[in-house]
Amino acid sequence: MKSRNFRASSFRFRFPSMAATPRSFLALILACSCLPLGVDFPAVAATPPAAKDKKQKPDPALKGLPITELSPDEAILHALNRLAYGPRPGDVERVRQMGLAKWIERQLNPNSIDDKGVEARLEDYPTLRMSTAKLIVEYPQPKPAVRQAERQARERAQDEQRRADAAPASEQQTQARETQDAQSSSPSGESVTQSAAENAPAPMKEPAMELDQAARGARRREALGGGDPNSVPRAVADDSKRPARIAAELAMAKVTRAIYSERQLQQVVDDFWFNHFNVFAGKGEDRYYLTSYERDVIQPHALAKFKDLLTATAKSPAMLFYLDNFLSADPRAQQRIAMERTMRQQMRYGRFGRPWPPRPPVNPQQAGKKNERGLNENYGRELMELHTLGVDGGYTQKDVTEVARAFTGWTIDKPRVYADFKFDDRLHDPDPKIVLGKRIHAGGMKDGEQVIDLLAHHPSTAKFISTELARRFVSDHPPFALVNRMAETFQSSEGDIRAVMKTMIWSPEFWSREAYRAKIKTPFELVVSAARALGTDVDTPLPLVQWVGRIGEPLYQCQPPTGYSDKSETWVNTGALLNRLNFSLALAGNRIRGARSDVASLLSVDSSADPKAALDRAVQVFLGGEAARTTAETLEKQLDNPQVLHAKLDDTRREADLGVIAGLVLGAPEFQRR
Repeated sequence: MKSRNFRASSFRFRFPSMAATPRSFLALILACSCLPLGVDFPAVAATPPAAKDKKQKPDPALKGLPITELSPDEAILHALNRLAYGPRPGDVERVRQMGLAKWIERQLNPNSIDDKGVEARLEDYPTLRMSTAKLIVEYPQPKPAVRQAERQARERAQDEQRRADAAPASEQQTQARETQDAQSSSPSGESVTQSAAENAPAPMKEPAMELDQAARGARRREALGGGDPNSVPRAVADDSKRPARIAAELAMAKVTRAIYSERQLQQVVDDFWFNHFNVFAGKGEDRYYLTSYERDVIQPHALAKFKDLLTATAKSPAMLFYLDNFLSADPRAQQRIAMERTMRQQMRYGRFGRPWPPRPPVNPQQAGKKNERGLNENYGRELMELHTLGVDGGYTQKDVTEVARAFTGWTIDKPRVYADFKFDDRLHDPDPKIVLGKRIHAGGMKDGEQVIDLLAHHPSTAKFISTELARRFVSDHPPFALVNRMAETFQSSEGDIRAVMKTMIWSPEFWSREAYRAKIKTPFELVVSAARALGTDVDTPLPLVQWVGRIGEPLYQCQPPTGYSDKSETWVNTGALLNRLNFSLALAGNRIRGARSDVASLLSVDSSADPKAALDRAVQVFLGGEAARTTAETLEKQLDNPQVLHAKLDDTRREADLGVIAGLVLGAPEFQRR
């Protein structure tokens, strides 16, 4: 299964408890095409192999870029899938007219792009503009009794859902047999009594197989608390003043920006850096800190200097709270504070001849647990392992302890009032530290800043960050030569993220045939790219947010500090693939609340058109005309399915359901790749 020469048509795998229906067969093809992810995906090209060896004629649209292996349309589509969230209708032609290099330069300088359209849409989310202090006041935690009542209501709803899901499958089988009998009894073999709505495919149930740990965790946090993506959870309703509304607006704004923003690369790198410096919205007060974290820390620094971004995250109350550094203190701090208090009291009363009796030194074993504060190594470890050097960056456990000592005293002022960064010198370890063989003793808060400067300029950091960027934008296993060049730029430019990105984009490796469609879209990327491809008008993005969670990537809900994986195999399991197909069908079929797509206008055909012609047009529009033989054959077999081809009540003419055709193409393996 790990062979680079893998072919979907030669892969045989049985999924238990899955009905042998045309839709399930298509899902199997999707699974077979995506499961073997140990290596990069083979490219799916429209041109024959012999044509690839011929030198491409230079195209004015590609001027200034090292593109030799991709056609102009492929190169533009590649850029839109990697540096943006996929093309919208007409985007390929617009980029061609502008010139691809010019489009990329504008994306690398997002402030030069007018983005008032998406800003107007974001006016619907007032929490995005609130300070942390105002969020704490406006969206208070509910009282314990209210929380208990809500928890009981959720449990009752979950029990009802489980009972509904456990309904005998025989009922569905009986309905299927009745439909088949009715069709066979008709002289023409067609069902003329079903409406288009009745013919719309119902969501498939997931097969009874064990999902991986990521999928199980996603289910527990699914869709901001709703099993039905079209439902509106009470906690995030428009008039809700619950804390959950804050994270919901962040998620809805994220989806809105990704779909509508003209600053597409800005949105992609924002997502990359938030994931790199992950913070879990479900941890306590972080639900209030997250808005400022994304708005004031991640977004302004996403294409700036890495050191500035690293410093901003280190001082962010969201990160301080998430990794518990706001509690980290020199273990001797409490004793020093007690002694200083005693000395102040003695000085205060000594001049009157009545010295205050000195207090005995604090015995840590006798002190109450509430007042115990010691060294916390969480941030020091993640700072080196995940944020800078990488797991193989050459540091030791001793370095972790020393870094943690350097960041003692970096805390939060009034965490439940306004939550500002504060350095408390009383909690800081004043002694020298040795980190990676370097002496750290600048004094006070400068100790931590000295560590940040050391890590930001370390060669291991340059290589690690370059590898992470190349993995996100090029392939799961980026070429070493490319990573090395990016790392050199990182060091020579003092960690200029924009310069590193430019080195990557202007490299032959970025535009290689091996990199083309070499990555699987994450759930977020799939949902957004499908909406963009359909030109969907999204009035209410919450159902799309819930679909992202249902497929396996609930936004702002990743608990580990690693963030969501950027490797393809993470996102490929049978349950997720079925949900991807169900989503594509629901979106193209206008069965998602607040999202409307005009598939007929997009395909430039009507429902009475030849189904094969409609399918070919959908493949051209959504896949750039590229589909593997197995995919094409499987899609063509669906054209005789009553869900695709049906008749009206008073007319025996069969019409193609363009929404189903579009949904099937969007669920194809080629659209799952970017």
